[in-house]
Amino acid sequence: METKKLAIIATKGTLDWAYPPFILASTGAALGYEVEVFFTFYGLQLLRKGDLSALKVSPLGNPGMPMKMPFGPKWFKGINWNIPNAVQSLVPFYENVATSLMKMTIKNNGVASIPELRTLCLEADCKFIACQMTVELFGFDHSNFIDGIEYGGAATFFEFAGESDICLFI
Repeated sequence: METKKLAIIATKGTLDWAYPPFILASTGAALGYEVEVFFTFYGLQLLRKGDLSALKVSPLGNPGMPMKMPFGPKWFKGINWNIPNAVQSLVPFYENVATSLMKMTIKNNGVASIPELRTLCLEADCKFIACQMTVELFGFDHSNFIDGIEYGGAATFFEFAGESDICLFI
């Protein structure tokens, strides 16, 4: 029986958008899939060296962002806080508040951190490809990125994605 293949394109570099590619890749690997993730544009942030705890949530313009509070009495935790974009854009440091609340929610629910998930993926032999064109476009150097990744263009990814059983754009 041939091994199933999972191809993922990661395009976003915020805290909330970092979870889907790493969770899907690690789950695919755990299920026996051969997994390849192509990181392009802002998704490259997820492969950079350094502290990933600096990743933030970007609530502005995100209609799915209303979330419950991770603290307080049960009635307070049950409220969906749908803050209009106009308010979000005017409140100083709103992004920092949203990020702190998201991190608290992640911790309260025992969800693995982004660095933990990234390490898990690498240990599970998920192949990470940094888009070389985007690396050059943004003026990055290979030394800016973690070890164990490859560099290539869309054609490199297409070789794998063209034969994949599942291909996801995130």
